[in-house]
Amino acid sequence: MEGTVSSKKNASSKVMQNTMSRKKNVGNTIIFTILCALVVVFLYPILFIIINSFKGKFFISDNPFAFPTADTFVGITNYINGLERTGFLSAIGWSFFITILSVAVIIFFTSMTAYYITRVKSKATNILYYLFVFSMIVPFQMVMFPMVKLADTLSLDNPLGMVALYLGFGAGLSVFMFSGFIKSIPLEIEEAAMIDGCNPLQTYFYIVLPILKPTAITVAILNAMWIWNDYLLPYLVIGLSTKYKTIPVVIQMLVGSNGNRDMGAMMAMLVLAIIPIVIFYLACQKHIIEGVVAGAVKG
Repeated sequence: MEGTVSSKKNASSKVMQNTMSRKKNVGNTIIFTILCALVVVFLYPILFIIINSFKGKFFISDNPFAFPTADTFVGITNYINGLERTGFLSAIGWSFFITILSVAVIIFFTSMTAYYITRVKSKATNILYYLFVFSMIVPFQMVMFPMVKLADTLSLDNPLGMVALYLGFGAGLSVFMFSGFIKSIPLEIEEAAMIDGCNPLQTYFYIVLPILKPTAITVAILNAMWIWNDYLLPYLVIGLSTKYKTIPVVIQMLVGSNGNRDMGAMMAMLVLAIIPIVIFYLACQKHIIEGVVAGAVKG
């Protein structure tokens, strides 16, 4: 009798396990299907640009979603025309200079600011923190014209001036992210460094900054993608008449005064423009995942 009851329990347990296994497989299949659909949605615009960069400009508007054929394929002609007409090589140099320097300045100053306002508790630091947070919700269009006037007054219409402006606009989010992470760093680590003779600056550079590496890389990725692709701020401050034009500005130059545009050359230049930032993102994306568990303290 006991054996019969035991066998029934085992059979019931196996049925439950099989049911749970089937439900898990169905759930995994649904999730996999959704993720595949999202991959197609996100990658198709890039594929669209690449496809049309090899088609003649007169064929793009007729059938933009078709693959190049023997009649529409023009090879690298669009790339050559775009490079000759826009001064793209000079623009990519200035874009690299402005992006790299701006990201470095943002990380350096905002991380130090976040460390100070997080560790020094006072009304002044609390007000400063909320001012940085408030700056994130102020639309750019609201400060656009005063910013342009200020930039002209202070002669910021040059690459170094752009770095200062990007520091101002990027400080809010960066300070907010650094502050949230610094709060998770145990004070005991910094106290131990001070006992060993470190002053606050040494504690920051030797102890806190290395711990901030995952968050710093996350901040770098977000700001680099924003600055590299930004069109409005360089256009308003630097304009089209100087030699400091960035990639988005020179690509816009392919649009004629009457609205005529060379879509083939524009697509080709867009392909060249996204390659560096995609490589940078792929090289640094693992650090975003590391940042999730970076608050753990090793003994």
